[in-house]
Amino acid sequence: MPNFKNDLLLRAARGETTPRTPIWMMRQAGRTDPEYNKLKETSGLPLHELFCHPELAAQISLLPKRIGVDAIIYFQDILTPLAPMGAAFAFNSGPEFEKDFQSTDALDALHLYDVADELPFIPETFRLVYEALDGELPVLGFAGAPLTLAVFLIQGGSFGKRADRFSAFQQEQPEALRGLLDKLTDMTIDYLRLQIEAGAAAWQLFESAAYLFTTDDYREFALPYQQRIFDALRGSVPTIMFARDWSDLDTLNASGADILSLAATPSIAETRHRLGADRVLQGNLDNRLLVTGSKVEIAEAARECIRQGEHRGHIFNLSHGLLRETPFENVCHLVDVVKNTTFAEI
Repeated sequence: MPNFKNDLLLRAARGETTPRTPIWMMRQAGRTDPEYNKLKETSGLPLHELFCHPELAAQISLLPKRIGVDAIIYFQDILTPLAPMGAAFAFNSGPEFEKDFQSTDALDALHLYDVADELPFIPETFRLVYEALDGELPVLGFAGAPLTLAVFLIQGGSFGKRADRFSAFQQEQPEALRGLLDKLTDMTIDYLRLQIEAGAAAWQLFESAAYLFTTDDYREFALPYQQRIFDALRGSVPTIMFARDWSDLDTLNASGADILSLAATPSIAETRHRLGADRVLQGNLDNRLLVTGSKVEIAEAARECIRQGEHRGHIFNLSHGLLRETPFENVCHLVDVVKNTTFAEI
């Protein structure tokens, strides 16, 4: 692992005390940033092609550097590694697959592949980002968790508060679902290993569909596959587990990740009371507050989050990604507040 001029995030990831709490945000390179929207428009490329364009993806990845974040997360989509399996997709109002994956035959046809051969733009994007950073900041990798990828596939694209097509498949074809999850797990391990070899200084697993499931379903269809991924890649770089709107700390902790990314609740203090004072955590300002809150409310909530984290084994982030309607000035304000709340102030 290279030495970075700003290594606060990696020090926090190891559980160390830091002079201030490092910050990055999920979806920090994207739709809330007017510079991103301008670049996307002038490129003339649809979103799914932007992901495969290393030069543009690198430019987008680097945009949040100007507002002072402590890590860059490379610009990509969690669905990207599905395309070479036989699940090509495009973005309209959201992602849409070219094929229907509600049948077992369609799912059986999905295949593993050589990630280096099929996804050469991934390491090239990392190379260009690191070249531009010149040792200043670490770059984070990520992947969608197998269950979340399965929901996207079977649902046929985006989902909201319900995923009825997936739910029906889960109930009617549980063994077929397990077979799909096995295949997606193997692919995800290879995909993350590619990112680590390309220089990912840490990586996050996104269980973005967690909120759709009961605890029992999560234990059966999410947790074992998360554990396989973290076990396979243990000891390489710090790892982060994120489960959207998921408050069951036992299942989150059982993933095997080095760092747990918290939803809006429970709080950092409650989590450490339950899991241990030294548990390394990420989070957990409510992403909706950045949309509706005043600058004073945002600052107060951010400082309380930092106070509970104690500048020790704590990476500041949101409960989930930046929402499309988030004012960019609020994003910049949050970063300024976090960076200017020092150890002496908590």
